Amino acid sequence: MQKIKSLMTRQGSKSPQDSFHDLSPIENLRTPTKEELRELRERATDPQKQQELINSIEDIYFSSDSFDIVKYELEKLPPVLNLQEVEEYRDKLKHQQAAVSKKVADLILEKQPAYVKELERVTSLQTGLQLAAVICTNGRRHLNVAKEGFTQASLGLLANQRKRQQLIGLLKSLRTIKTLQRTDVRLSEMLEEEDYPGAIQLCLECQKAASTFRHYSCISELNSKLQDTLEQIEEQLDVALSKICKNFEVAHYTKVQQAYRLLGKTQTAMDQLHMHFTQAIHNTVFQVVLGYVELCAGNTDTKFQKLPYKDLCMHITSDSYIPCLSDLCKALWEVMLSYFRTMEWHEKYEREISPLTPDMNNVSGTEDTNFDRSYIKKKLEHGLSRIWQDVQLKVKTYLLGTDMSNFKYDDFIFVLDIISRLMQVGEEFCGSKSEALQESIRKQSVNYFKNYHRTRLEELRMFLENETWELCPVKSSFSILQLHEFKCLGQSRSPSMSPSKQTSSAESAAVSLFEQYTNGGNPFEIQAAIKDDDTEDVLAANGYESDELEKSAYQEYDSDSDVPEELKRDYIDEQTGDAPTKSVSRETLKSRKRSDYSLNKANAPILTNTTLNVIRLVGKYMQMMTILKPIAFDVIHCMSQLFDYYLYAVYTFFGRNDAYESTGLGLSSSRLRTTLNRIQESLIDMEVSGENVGSLVSSEERKEKVPSPHLSHMVILTNSGTLYGLSERVVATESLVFLAEQFEFLQTHLDSVMPAAKKPFLQQFYSQTVSTASELRKPIYWIVAAKAIDYEQLLLLMANVKWDVKEIMSQHNLYVDALLKEFEQFNKKLSELSKHVRIPLPVSNILWEHCIRLANRTLVEGYANVKKCSNEGRALMQLDYQQFLMKLEKLTDIRPIPDKEFVETYIKAYYLTENDMERWIKEHREYSTKQLTNLVNVCLGSHINKKARQKLLSAIDDTDRPKR
Repeated sequence: MQKIKSLMTRQGSKSPQDSFHDLSPIENLRTPTKEELRELRERATDPQKQQELINSIEDIYFSSDSFDIVKYELEKLPPVLNLQEVEEYRDKLKHQQAAVSKKVADLILEKQPAYVKELERVTSLQTGLQLAAVICTNGRRHLNVAKEGFTQASLGLLANQRKRQQLIGLLKSLRTIKTLQRTDVRLSEMLEEEDYPGAIQLCLECQKAASTFRHYSCISELNSKLQDTLEQIEEQLDVALSKICKNFEVAHYTKVQQAYRLLGKTQTAMDQLHMHFTQAIHNTVFQVVLGYVELCAGNTDTKFQKLPYKDLCMHITSDSYIPCLSDLCKALWEVMLSYFRTMEWHEKYEREISPLTPDMNNVSGTEDTNFDRSYIKKKLEHGLSRIWQDVQLKVKTYLLGTDMSNFKYDDFIFVLDIISRLMQVGEEFCGSKSEALQESIRKQSVNYFKNYHRTRLEELRMFLENETWELCPVKSSFSILQLHEFKCLGQSRSPSMSPSKQTSSAESAAVSLFEQYTNGGNPFEIQAAIKDDDTEDVLAANGYESDELEKSAYQEYDSDSDVPEELKRDYIDEQTGDAPTKSVSRETLKSRKRSDYSLNKANAPILTNTTLNVIRLVGKYMQMMTILKPIAFDVIHCMSQLFDYYLYAVYTFFGRNDAYESTGLGLSSSRLRTTLNRIQESLIDMEVSGENVGSLVSSEERKEKVPSPHLSHMVILTNSGTLYGLSERVVATESLVFLAEQFEFLQTHLDSVMPAAKKPFLQQFYSQTVSTASELRKPIYWIVAAKAIDYEQLLLLMANVKWDVKEIMSQHNLYVDALLKEFEQFNKKLSELSKHVRIPLPVSNILWEHCIRLANRTLVEGYANVKKCSNEGRALMQLDYQQFLMKLEKLTDIRPIPDKEFVETYIKAYYLTENDMERWIKEHREYSTKQLTNLVNVCLGSHINKKARQKLLSAIDDTDRPKR
């Protein structure tokens, strides 16, 4: 209806005929009847009215085709029907229907030509379809004939052949699948054989094959299983990589690297390797320390396993400290050696690995390989310092976990030796100076060395107070290099090397430790291998030539009862330098006793047991110093204190005598007095020694000081038969000189390890202390010379001589013979003494020089006591003195005679005139006021007047005044 309305609206002005021709074929299907057309014609055809009628139709009539018009109209009727209104409404509807019908009729007439034309086309199409149906029927009939006659047999054969080929391919695929299913067994075998590259290659090939057959449902599960297997291989490969950290094997590592290269994870492998090395260091040190802690605790209490490493180190006992440290360093060495060999492998063998995957041959693969190698090289070089830092921190924690101040010396040296070797390993490993290790061992060393040195000084005081100053019998070829403590100096090695390195040959000195032990062994095993296989041979053998005499010597000294306890105590252990823990063997004591007979060997050094002990201490200090250079100054300072204390003790025992020092003869040089004062102020605890110096000293300073030693009661210095303890004085003084010579010998070595800033101290020590040792001879031997000759008796004899004789005498006085007899007795005693203790020529010369000097001064004093003297008496003085000189020159080889001019000048002054005498008095201040006064009063008094004599006495007073 809507279409009709729209058509009527568009075609409202057209004629019915035109409208009829415009109707579509479909709308033209219903043609108006003749009666309708006639009725339409009869009606008035006013287009405007007709259009108004159409417009007056309600829109609902045009809404849809299913609209029920009758129902709609019936529903519109009012409840009460009016016939007239219904008829009127009916007429209205009729008019509207008539207008619509007329409009439709006009439209149908308008479309009729087009309808006829379209109908012709439909008829033509129907004819064409019928022809096509005939052609298809004929074609099917002919195809059926061809199928039955030709293609069914031939194409059947082709189809069967194609099916056969498909089945062959399927069979091959099934066999491949079967092989893939059995791959797990082979993979397990290859993993057990540690053929990781082969296993990964096989797994990758299986994965590639599985991807080819992934359209099979069974293969999808296999593919995921292969992926799990590959991950499992990677896990085992990581475990295999971790084994490299403790035991590197070229073949094993080559397989691991090939495997990672196949996986394309070389960089990941290197990251994992460094993580494993870090973990290996941590686990290694923890397990080593834990094992010793549990061993010492005697149980396997799990509480130790839960402790952190730092706390665990504090549970190490002193007995297990060194074995644990040694094992710790051995284990860490294995880790570092493995890392070193890993780097070595990457330098030597990495390029020899043939690429196992095809894409490694192309340019992209080569670039990736070069990038990986560069990354690995940088990673390995960076890892050196990281690994060494971890090692340092672990060992540092262990070192600081125990207080080593009470360790035995050898144990502490052993620790220093191990750490020194470890620091050498670090320097060769990554060029590190091991600051952390140095600082930790420096702390321990300073702490240990203070206690050790304090104890050694106390021991030295004990030795000195018990020393009888007997000669220690050593060979004439004795050298400190023969002592174990100085073995390091006898080796051709650098001072910084530890004592354990002396076992290395000269050839291996140039080879690094990693190259030396790359094929086995451990540099820290040398420590435990040190044995007492090299005994010292420094004691002198017996002086007998026949076996019988030697046998008698054995028999004579067969018992140990007559060996002084001091000797047993003073002989220190040959290897360690400490007091022996067990008794000295009988054979050793026999050899030492028999050696007493050879004390008069010409060139044997003069030293005592205490001297030997000090020398050994110096050797021990040097061992500690060369191993640990950071405390070199502290060690050398303590070494200087050992020498200072020994020098001070010798001076205190044998050289201190205020009565003789005040003679003004310059026996003690100003340098020696300064040195002794310095030692007394800095080292000697005067309060403990019983000498109140009136100064308040802090407790800290007193800790650094030692009481002054006291001479043993067994040493007698007042016996004239022994020349007032000359043998003890010789042994003491010459042992000090010998000790000074050893310090001189060590100066170059000490200078090489002394810090540059502290070298002035060393130079001052040598120039002001060591060099003054020989100067102690003068004050010490002066005491002997002053007591050996009876100078007072000489003065008495000279006082009885009459000097105012009137004629020249041809015979000398008796006092000269008495004095010469004293010298002869002195010479005889020296000869007897030299049979027991060698008197060195410098000592003999000093003794004679002192005696002659004292004799000459006594002669001058005797001449100065003369009350009257004539010219003939002065000539007699010259005669006596010349007789004395002539006889004296036969007793001694000293030339010129000391103070000869002192006597002769005084005698000759008698002949001077007044003016010459005044000048002479001013020039010769070496004479005392008494001697000069006597010269003026007695010698010149006879031929000068009182005024002149008074003038000369005034000159003497003026000369003497500055001395006061």
